[in-house]
Amino acid sequence: MQLHTRTWGEGDRLALLIHGIMSDHRTWRRVGPALAERGYRVMAVDLRGHGASGRGEYSPALFADDVVETLPTGAELAIGHSLGGLTLSLAVDRLRPQRAVYSDPAWGLASAVRGVSPDFLRQFKHAGREQVRALNPRWADEDVDIELETLAVWDEATVPGLAPLVDAELLPDAPAVPSLVQLADPSLFLSAEQVAELEKRGFETRTVAGAGHTVHRDDFAGFMASLEGWV
Repeated sequence: MQLHTRTWGEGDRLALLIHGIMSDHRTWRRVGPALAERGYRVMAVDLRGHGASGRGEYSPALFADDVVETLPTGAELAIGHSLGGLTLSLAVDRLRPQRAVYSDPAWGLASAVRGVSPDFLRQFKHAGREQVRALNPRWADEDVDIELETLAVWDEATVPGLAPLVDAELLPDAPAVPSLVQLADPSLFLSAEQVAELEKRGFETRTVAGAGHTVHRDDFAGFMASLEGWV
């Protein structure tokens, strides 16, 4: 499936951005322009079932196939957040960016969704401003507005497509390209033991102190600082 994309900048270097579940390209409203100021042409997708992209069947494999079909290969940088991090890890050997950043990637679904029913996640589509604000007290008002807008157009049928992965081993065996794993504090998806294992497998890891799961919205300055040497 060809995905809807948003582009910032006209630089000689290319950066790719892949959002998490319930979101779309608008989650990168500050990251896209910031990378463009550093000389990148930045392309962000709406995954299937999100934003202005098409609907259909849903699975991480399909998300990854869509990204490969839509985005250029050989970009200087690719960043994936949460489900976007999982998607990037399944597509990275085909996209072949020079560097990959996985921002609190969804590689440990079991710990993240334990005790949370799929119905709750689907019903979050109808969350109100107070609920979004309570879960994300550090977000700017504009990010709360965008979250409500993206929830309104998100297809909640994406949730059951992730169910088979809840108890799966999702940690990549090794980085296909030089890779940074950027962690919230604490990470929603990765335990300290899993982080240590990733380091053994050749991933660099950095934690953004005090940041919530959506690091780039919770602490934009910390997000950008943790990318030094990678962007």
